[in-house]
Amino acid sequence: MFPAPDNTMSADSSSVSTLFASGSKRNLILCLLLATCTLAIYNGVNQNGFINYDDDVYVTANRHVQGGLQSSTLTWAFTTFDAANWHPLTWISHALDYQIFKLNPAGHHYINLLLHCANVIILFLLLADTTKRTWPSLFAAAIFAIHPLNVESVAWVAERKNLLSMLFLLLALRAYQNYAAKPNVGRYAAVFVLFACGLMAKPQVITFPFLLLLWDYWPLERIRFASPQKAGEEHSRSLASLLLEKVPLLGLSVASAGVTLSA
Repeated sequence: MFPAPDNTMSADSSSVSTLFASGSKRNLILCLLLATCTLAIYNGVNQNGFINYDDDVYVTANRHVQGGLQSSTLTWAFTTFDAANWHPLTWISHALDYQIFKLNPAGHHYINLLLHCANVIILFLLLADTTKRTWPSLFAAAIFAIHPLNVESVAWVAERKNLLSMLFLLLALRAYQNYAAKPNVGRYAAVFVLFACGLMAKPQVITFPFLLLLWDYWPLERIRFASPQKAGEEHSRSLASLLLEKVPLLGLSVASAGVTLSA
């Protein structure tokens, strides 16, 4: 007699197929995979110490940061040009770290790692949702996670500003996606505030309004170069109207440029 067929394996395969058939469950699994791999690859940063290049300016010799989160620290963060920058949210982030971890470098480094991990996951979800292409989005997020250009930002305490500004940039892109789907003042305000937060972390995100024009072209496909030809195109807009839409955000960019030059 032949042994009875083992239905366990087929049942398991069916369960996996069902799981991946659901977009939300599949994305959750892929997010966990990205997070696990990112944390594993960069886990060694918690063995790093502080260095005497900028870490002293931002943490180890900064009496304001070492004051923790108090009113005087917040006032200083929003009024100082220390480190030749105006980035109050970065100062506040370091002050919060010091309040929790004092001068234990492992905590400061691990917060950097967690921020990078969050950026990787948000990037994946953002790309997957806007492009409707899960696997290319996963690949792009994985490359972003391990790209050598990001190593310095994760492994160097003083580069917290890069990670924070990227976080707010990605959140602003997500907010803009919501606004593009259903434009209203509240959703535009969310984009404006998140962009302002990005600038207050590091002014490197100053080109955000121009990035949005690329985002309008693809993947949001909001730019209309002629009259609508098919269903769905009635939600597209002319390039001129999209440029006008970005004027308040461009105003933030100009203000940030002025403040940065002053700093």
